[in-house]
Amino acid sequence: MGKSRSKKIRPPKKIRPSRIKYDKNHPTVSARLPIEIRGNLRIMLESQGITLAKALTSLANGGEIKEPSGEGAKKPGYLDGINRARKLYGISYKCSKCGQLVVIDTPEEKEAASNLMTEAGWGQGLPRNKSTKRPTK
Repeated sequence: MGKSRSKKIRPPKKIRPSRIKYDKNHPTVSARLPIEIRGNLRIMLESQGITLAKALTSLANGGEIKEPSGEGAKKPGYLDGINRARKLYGISYKCSKCGQLVVIDTPEEKEAASNLMTEAGWGQGLPRNKSTKRPTK
């Protein structure tokens, strides 16, 4: 017969005093809900960008949770993030008629830009025509 392995019994994990204090001042609240109501609640909270804890705190302090409506339903930072990304990563050019910057975002503009860069010899970040040489390290 083989050797029997004995499992080491680990002592219970020690709880830090700060965690004990936090748990005492922030007790857990739980409830059982029908799955449809839970789903509706989750959708409503996600559309407003708030957590269940914030919603319950607001209700307990006499506030209310409103259904989102129209454009105001998006998170405040969502559109700011999209605009920041467009500024950082969007490719633009000056309009030949008015001089304003135009962001390349339609499939036709992207195709035209791709064709122009290919014709100019661009590849891997630098122009690749006969007069331009890639820097050596």
